[in-house]
Amino acid sequence: MHHKIRILFIGDIIGRPGRRLIYHHFDELLEKFTPDFVIANIENIAGGMGITKKIMDEIESKCNIDVYTTGNHVWDKKEFEKYVNHYEKVLIPANYPEFVPGNRYIIVEKNGKKLGVFNLLGRALMGANPDCPFRVAKSIIEKIKKHTSNIFIDFHAEATSEKNALAFYLDGEVSAIVGTHTHIQTADERVMDKGTAYITDAGMTGVFDSVIGYDEKIAIKKFLTQMPKKYEVKNRGTLVIQGVIIELNSECRAKKIERIKIFYWQFINI
Repeated sequence: MHHKIRILFIGDIIGRPGRRLIYHHFDELLEKFTPDFVIANIENIAGGMGITKKIMDEIESKCNIDVYTTGNHVWDKKEFEKYVNHYEKVLIPANYPEFVPGNRYIIVEKNGKKLGVFNLLGRALMGANPDCPFRVAKSIIEKIKKHTSNIFIDFHAEATSEKNALAFYLDGEVSAIVGTHTHIQTADERVMDKGTAYITDAGMTGVFDSVIGYDEKIAIKKFLTQMPKKYEVKNRGTLVIQGVIIELNSECRAKKIERIKIFYWQFINI
């Protein structure tokens, strides 16, 4: 028997401002949206790129997040390769080669409700060459369907066309496909013809007055000079939590998807 399910997805959490926002407001989010499951993308959580053991332990102790998704920056802090298998709730993109460490999918169960979650990395304009996300998705769906037909995908990709195409390819086979990576929330949320909830990008959690969460001065310099310069997380300005809330019906189809964009005008101690 299937149950109705509410899923809260939190868009890419960027550095210390993003972390602090979630730590301060997590309980409010639970109260406001009453989700059965909470999923968050955390590949930018440590200094804006990557994940560390210390920060992973910190977020686990402060927030009751059910699944953590990642993307192309998951290995930017080299130490995480050693620790990734210690965290069963952390997913790496399922289309990384098989020998790469990390969990490819997870089945979460709470209060008699089940949800299968996995993560994919795009190939277009990503400077990476993982396995085909379209083909890998099919094989993971097959594995998850032995346990549940409620299936959520975080598709971490640059090209809107690639995200769009995957949504049409898997419409009706999964409950939801949420795009991440660009940190710019798109306005195309919809329930597709065969019942899959979709949005091209869920947005980000961090400083809104920035270039995708990073200091705009550095971004401008990079574009003007074409010289290599490391992005730095922006620490001041209007803060935002972006994401989506998705409702699934008892047939594992999406009933509704809504964008979340909550501004915090008051500067908190970040």
